[in-house]
Amino acid sequence: MHHLRYFSLALVATVLGLGFLRADDADDKPPDLLIGYTEFRTDLPGGRYVNVATMRAVVVKADGTGRRVLADELTREKNYWIQFRGWSPDGKVAVFSRAWMSDENGKWEEEHKTFRFSKGGYLCDGYLFDLATGKATNVTEVERVSHANEYLQFWPDEKQLSFGATIDGVSHPFVMDPDGKNKRELIRKTGNLVHGMSISPDGKRGTYETPNYQLFIADADGSNAQQVKTGHHFHLMPSWSPDGAWVLFVAGAHYDCHPHIVKADGTDLAKLASRNGYRGVIDYLDVYDFHDGSSDLPVWAPDSRSVFYTASIGRNVELFRVTLDGKSEQLTDTPAGSMHYHPAPSRDGKWLLYGSKRDGVRQLYLMRLEDKTERRLTDLKKGHAAMWASWQPAANKP
Repeated sequence: MHHLRYFSLALVATVLGLGFLRADDADDKPPDLLIGYTEFRTDLPGGRYVNVATMRAVVVKADGTGRRVLADELTREKNYWIQFRGWSPDGKVAVFSRAWMSDENGKWEEEHKTFRFSKGGYLCDGYLFDLATGKATNVTEVERVSHANEYLQFWPDEKQLSFGATIDGVSHPFVMDPDGKNKRELIRKTGNLVHGMSISPDGKRGTYETPNYQLFIADADGSNAQQVKTGHHFHLMPSWSPDGAWVLFVAGAHYDCHPHIVKADGTDLAKLASRNGYRGVIDYLDVYDFHDGSSDLPVWAPDSRSVFYTASIGRNVELFRVTLDGKSEQLTDTPAGSMHYHPAPSRDGKWLLYGSKRDGVRQLYLMRLEDKTERRLTDLKKGHAAMWASWQPAANKP
C-alpha cells in the first residue's frame, strides 16, 4: 500500500554514479508503454499508517511523460489510499488495492507494533481500472467474503482473478471471475497461504509458501502439491520463469535469504547467488515502521536465462544480474549510501526499471542494459517516494 504527490517527471542529466542518457540519444528510446507505481509521503509525524494513507496509484510513460494519478476520487475521504498492484495480461486494465484504516486502529498498530485487520477499523478491496474509460470497478466487494482483501491479480489466461481474503485472522486464497462473481476458495486443497499462489504462464501449475514458510509446487487448483526441500527454514515469494520451466524464490534464514531456482518438476535445485548480508527488505518510510519495510525480491529476465537481484556492496545495495549457471554481473555502482530495489526488466529485455534511493529520496530509474546508462523517471521531493513499479504488458508480446 503506497503513494505520493510531486511529479515533474524529467529525463534528467544529473550524474549520480552511472552515466545518464541524453535526450538526443537516437534509436534507444524506451518501449512505448506505461509504467505503473505508487507514490506516497515518507516522513509525516504520527507513525506508519499516517504516511501509508497518502499512497496514490500512478502511471507514466516510459519516456517520463504523461503522468496520471488513477482514481484519485477514491482517496478523497479521510484515511483512504490506493496502491498500484499490476496489470491485466493485455495491458488495458490496471490493478490496484484501495484501503482504509481508522485513526484508532492505526494508533493501536503503532502501539502494539503489529497489524490489526479488525472489521470496522480496516477495509481493503481490489479494483480493476479501465485505462480507456477511467472506470474503477471494485471486484472483491461483489459477493464479498471478507473486509480485508489483498494481492489481487490476473491469471495468465485472463479468465480468472485471484486474491487473498483475511477471514478470522487467517489469509485464505480465492479465485473468481473477472467481474468478481463465482468466488471459489482454494483453501481445501492448499491450506493457509502466506502470499497466495504464483501461477505458471500456461495457467496449469502453481507455487506457494505456507505460514511456516515452506515451499510447494502444485497444480493450479492447489492439488498434487509437492514440497521443495532446500534444507532451509525460510522460503519466500516464488515466481515462475516466463517459459514455465523454472521457479525462482529466496531461501535461507529469516532476513538472510538468497536467490534459488528449481525446475517445475522439483529437480535441479540450485542457489544462484549470495546477497552478501543484505536483509532483503527496502525501508520505504523515513519514520519508524514496525513492519520493517517491503520485501525486495529477485525477478526473471524475459528470456528465462537470467535473474535480476539486489545485494550488499559495502554500505550500498546494488543491482546485479546472474545467469542460471551462477555467473553474476554488477549493474550499478553508485555513491556511498545508495540503495536500489525492486528491479523489473522490460519485455524486450533491453531496459531495467528499478527504484534507487540517492540523496535521501526514493526515485524510479530506467537503465539501458546494453551500456548501463540510466535515466531518472521521477523527480520527487525529499519526504516522498516512488515504489512497486511495473511495466504495462504490450498488446502484442514480443
